[in-house]
Amino acid sequence: MKKRIGIVIIGFLLLFSALVIKLGYITFIDSNKINILADELWKRDIPVQSSRGLIYDRNGTVIVGNKLAYTVASINRQVKDKEATAKTLAEILNCNAKDILRHLTKNNSLEIIKPEGRRITDEQAKAINALGLPGIYLTADSKRYYPYGATLGQVLGFCGIDMQGLSGIEYQYNDYLTSQTGALSIYTDAKGNLMHDTTSVYKAATPGMNLYLTIDLNLQFILDSVIQNAITQYDPEQVMGLIVDTQTGEVLAMTSYPYFEPSHYQDYDSSIYNRILPIFYSFELGSTFKVFTYSVALELGLFDMNSFFYCGGSTTVADRKIRCWKAGGHGSQTFLEVIQNSCNPGFMELGRRIGVENFYKYLKLYGFTEKTGIDIQGESKGIVMSQKNCGPVELATQSFGQTSAYTPIQLVMASIAATNGGSLLQPYLLKEIHTYTDEVLYQKEKKVKRQVISEKTSNLMRYALENVCALGTGRNAFIEGYRVGGKTGTAQKISASGGYIQGEYILSFLGLAPMNNPRIAVYLAIDHPKNVVQYGGTVAAPLVGEIIEQSLNYLGVERDYENQIEKNLRWFLDTPTYKVDNYIGKTKKEIKGSSFYNYVFYGDGNQVIYQSPDAGEKIKEGDSILLYLG
Repeated sequence: MKKRIGIVIIGFLLLFSALVIKLGYITFIDSNKINILADELWKRDIPVQSSRGLIYDRNGTVIVGNKLAYTVASINRQVKDKEATAKTLAEILNCNAKDILRHLTKNNSLEIIKPEGRRITDEQAKAINALGLPGIYLTADSKRYYPYGATLGQVLGFCGIDMQGLSGIEYQYNDYLTSQTGALSIYTDAKGNLMHDTTSVYKAATPGMNLYLTIDLNLQFILDSVIQNAITQYDPEQVMGLIVDTQTGEVLAMTSYPYFEPSHYQDYDSSIYNRILPIFYSFELGSTFKVFTYSVALELGLFDMNSFFYCGGSTTVADRKIRCWKAGGHGSQTFLEVIQNSCNPGFMELGRRIGVENFYKYLKLYGFTEKTGIDIQGESKGIVMSQKNCGPVELATQSFGQTSAYTPIQLVMASIAATNGGSLLQPYLLKEIHTYTDEVLYQKEKKVKRQVISEKTSNLMRYALENVCALGTGRNAFIEGYRVGGKTGTAQKISASGGYIQGEYILSFLGLAPMNNPRIAVYLAIDHPKNVVQYGGTVAAPLVGEIIEQSLNYLGVERDYENQIEKNLRWFLDTPTYKVDNYIGKTKKEIKGSSFYNYVFYGDGNQVIYQSPDAGEKIKEGDSILLYLG
């Protein structure tokens, strides 16, 4: 018996020693691991969102911001009456109680009520908070705010329910804009009851990075206001507009119509918000493409601008008769007048001299066979007829802007290369990336893709295009004091079955200014305008002229009356202009009346102390000069 008792005692001591050793091991060695496991078991993380990065224009104006919002979360084990809670929440959130109940019955430690309770209004949040529903929590959140509505809608894009970018800049730079989520950690037991002897832990969220775009909001407003007037007047199907810095390739403004508002993207068809027309829409450019043909022929030395060409109204190529846009033709004209008059037979002759091999060589050099590489989704490559299928007829029609299709951004960048000294630039929309503490993380630099033509040829192109606006088909874009160059475009629309649609055109104009040192390129295309003469020079050119004048005024570009090519006035259409004299210091009696313009005097002094317009500027016949006497 004593032996058995001894064995039991020894066994008990061994077990007790093992228990003490185990407790010691847990207490002194394994405690950190166990505490972590317990913490994970008890902890319920309510996510806390920080703000998504802001988007600014180049001048620091916020064009996409954030607004405070709230999101509903549930610790389901704490919800005492799930059906009653679901019904109450549904009434406040304007949704089906069954949808809320489905969230509350999930076997999750924490359930986010989404999409029904995601980013709710202030009124809804106050109503929920006032009820004090067990297990229901409100967490701070934010939602995207677009202060300028539909302005830049397709360019900026929009975010989904989880604040992930789904289109435009929001999608393109989503990884930079996205914030790092924080959390409010609370502790509950297995039944979901709060553990009051524990302390909640708050981990702050990190805001997303901020983007500065190349867009100038003031230039965007100028572009949009002119386009809006055109929409009201012509009721077009589509409108595409671009303003690009000719020295850097920065996109200063971009518009696609039909518009859409990013904050209400669900109300629009995806074909509207997923297409940025100036980079997506490929079409036969019409006569604006003649900038390419003319510059290539100049670069190859295939003609002299003062040599003559005769246009009889049509040209026969192979077995096909191709007509000029002007019935009866332009007669005898110089090759400078060929581009002024936008003469199709003249450009077919230039295309013949260039030849198929050189034509396609320069198409590639100018970037017409590839995407421009602009930093936003949705860019198209264009549709180029293959070189092996290009015969004499196809070369002739391509020379004046038919047969192959390109995007406006391809045309604009090629035209900039033709006039900026020959450098093909890559367009871009992102200028800088800043951290939320305003530290500059990234700066975009100008990228020259390649040299396309010589500076000599580029100088000749600037002169030729300025002549187009002063003396030719682009005269409706002429601006007194600003040396504008450009090219009109009147392109027939192609039907789905393959042929041209009778009576439907895309009217466009490409303008660059000032031609002595180009600062901006402006392109505008109006798809199927109604109740108007279907010519780009009639519809699009004056609109682009208006955009250029306002833009150069805003940019502080001084007018140059002395070196500007004088406009060729048409007596029945154009109003003459006259240079203003200097009246400062003259008395009212010394100022003689004029039959061309009016004088309006202000004040009772003896001499003129201020005048508007200033001396040397030009005014139209019938306008007034304001003279202030002091």
